[in-house]
Amino acid sequence: MVNPMIDRDLTRLEIANRLFFRLYQCANMLHKTGTRAVEKEGLTTQQWAVLGALSRKEAEGGMNVGDLANYLKVSRQNLSGLIGRMERDGHIELAADTHDRRAKRVSMTQNGRHVWEKEAQPKIRAYYESALVDFSTGDLTHTLHYLLKLLDNMEKIDQAAGMEAESVE
Repeated sequence: MVNPMIDRDLTRLEIANRLFFRLYQCANMLHKTGTRAVEKEGLTTQQWAVLGALSRKEAEGGMNVGDLANYLKVSRQNLSGLIGRMERDGHIELAADTHDRRAKRVSMTQNGRHVWEKEAQPKIRAYYESALVDFSTGDLTHTLHYLLKLLDNMEKIDQAAGMEAESVE
């Protein structure tokens, strides 16, 4: 006799495996095709994300490097190399944080704002339209809802791992 609980758990595991593999493929395709969309502006999808984060109203005066890393869900080490390249290219600038002298504040330069608003944004909008063709507004809303739920759960996993690592030290 087949145990329905075991069968249900196997089905759920198989679907979860397919879901996470598709997310992995989507992330890779976003990097590949998204970078292609903005490469003439000298940007990659990672740089696009940094400029997007810095262009928000909440980041008008720039962002602390740690806060930017948290917002983008990347390590400070990964962000450090990216920031160095973007500073070299004149898209962003670093300055001492007025609240914490040990911290650095990242802000978009005039050149970076021009590249972001005038050159990259039209291409990003066209990229979104192509990638989301055949998605209704409802589809987009539901997808966003489920991705936010997944992200929230993953953040809980990350926090638990961080607390576990601290207790070992």
